Amino acid sequence: MALFDENVTIGPAPRRGRPRAAVFGSWALSVALIVLLILTFLPTGYIIQRPGPVFNTLGSAPDANGDDVPLIQISGAKTYPTDGSLDLLTVQVVGNPDRTPSWLELATAWFDPARAVLPLQAIFPQGQSVQERDQESADMMVDSQKEATAAALTHLGYTVTPKVTVRSVVADAAAKGILQVGDVLLEADGKKITDGDALRQAITDAAGSPVHFVVQRGSARLDETVTPHKTTVDGQTQWLIGITMITDFDFPIDVRIRLNNVGGPSAGLMFSLGIIDTLTPGALGGGRQIAGTGTIDAKGTVGPIGGIRQKLYGARNAGARYFLAPQSNCNEVVGHVPAGLRVFAVSSLDDGLHVLDTLRTGGDLDALPTCTPAPSS
Repeated sequence: MALFDENVTIGPAPRRGRPRAAVFGSWALSVALIVLLILTFLPTGYIIQRPGPVFNTLGSAPDANGDDVPLIQISGAKTYPTDGSLDLLTVQVVGNPDRTPSWLELATAWFDPARAVLPLQAIFPQGQSVQERDQESADMMVDSQKEATAAALTHLGYTVTPKVTVRSVVADAAAKGILQVGDVLLEADGKKITDGDALRQAITDAAGSPVHFVVQRGSARLDETVTPHKTTVDGQTQWLIGITMITDFDFPIDVRIRLNNVGGPSAGLMFSLGIIDTLTPGALGGGRQIAGTGTIDAKGTVGPIGGIRQKLYGARNAGARYFLAPQSNCNEVVGHVPAGLRVFAVSSLDDGLHVLDTLRTGGDLDALPTCTPAPSS
């Protein structure tokens, strides 16, 4: 039997308050989720560079249809089987003006030595669309293939004839209405034009006076005169005629380089080495896997490239033990060589061939130039 006091009201027991620590933890979690959401979607203004695909210039690569085709195809001359690989490296860019990586992606990349975080404008200049950049990159790849072929064939003793051709004429430029797209510039003030440097030197030497050109336009040989416009860049006087140009070549044999969806000029050195290896008996590197990078011109001069640190890791990850780096990139190489990779510094096609010959013959690798720290001042 239950006893009740008629003057007492019985209600539910009072609820105990949540511990202060639990309340604080809930708020902290909510703030963290909000911050995470912001960091995921807030534009950053940066892009990420990371190692891209590696291609053996002595092997094959997918074409536009996805079919594997020889990366270098040569007709009109005897070719030879080879061995090993001469790898060219690429860099992939994560992000573009329409979609930049999140802050979380940037934070992850920042602590990865194989990746680099760069300002968006370092890859996509202000006012340049993604399509314009891609086209520029594709044009540089075509140019580099021609320069690489010229360097390789010249080294092998072939006669290579250069042609400096007008690619475009700037609106309101000195050359507007005088020179045309497709014109081959043969002479300037009586001097043969063999490359862009020769043309620029002729215009500079004229110091504002009219420059007399001999031009091949179709089947016609014409005389044209252009008076350069004066401009000042960084306090320096320059004389411009307002054209962009491309150096083309008449080659004695047919060399085709087929590499789909890769742009830029940095594969030039490895293209040249691949062409020489294909046209000469034996294997230049003695069957080893050798990677490298560097621009090249028709004279065989090797120039600097971008993304070299990512390419070092790309080479190591692909299994290469030896790497040819442009001498002019050495300041970026020192202190950033991944374990297991040995780097040799080259400034010319001959330097690259010397490294390969030393590897092939088992010569003294320690005697070869490498990247060393700059002397302290």
